Amino acid sequence: MSTKSVKFEVSPEIGSVSARYIAAEKPQCIFTLAHGAGANMDHVFMETLAGGLSKVGMATLRFNFPFTENKKGRPDTPAVAHATIEAAIGKAHELNPDLPLFVAGKSFGGRMSSQYLAAHPESVAKGLVFYGFPLHASGKPSTERAEHLKALKIPMLFLQGSKDTLATWELIEEVTKPLKKATLVKFEGADHSFKAGKKDVMSLLVEATRKWVEKKIK
Repeated sequence: MSTKSVKFEVSPEIGSVSARYIAAEKPQCIFTLAHGAGANMDHVFMETLAGGLSKVGMATLRFNFPFTENKKGRPDTPAVAHATIEAAIGKAHELNPDLPLFVAGKSFGGRMSSQYLAAHPESVAKGLVFYGFPLHASGKPSTERAEHLKALKIPMLFLQGSKDTLATWELIEEVTKPLKKATLVKFEGADHSFKAGKKDVMSLLVEATRKWVEKKIK
């Protein structure tokens, strides 16, 4: 397993962003990993997740959105975020053109990824993984943010904490149940950051991802 720092251009207008590519020893697929709204690609959650996935045979390309690349506090507009995800998918496919490609993201990164893929069914992505889908603002339960998920034609894996204040369990169940290609996995006691006391939730996230992916690439 080796880590390489790379850069890729989002567009001439937006510029380039940094990324980290971890090559698994015997990769069975490659993942793009988009970070959340409150941290960059080198946040401990993103770094640990990428390393854990790589150890179980999934090469990973995690990357910055332009707002974190340029150290701005406000997240990018959807148009900029979508363009970044498109460029990341292109870079990951360039790095490993023969491997199945999966798209994944933490919170904001997952939602922007699903919006992009809903609008681009021609994408090479074989599936989509959400590490905490941000269904609504804290304390304001609603499902409007999930409307675009109905347009997705690829398999989806929702990994959600039972105490996630950005997606009450009843609502995330309601949203995913009608989606024929969606799988919902519950992490008891975990919040939106996947913290659950002393429980090692990260290893459970990696294992749930591995099991799901292996079923999709058989």
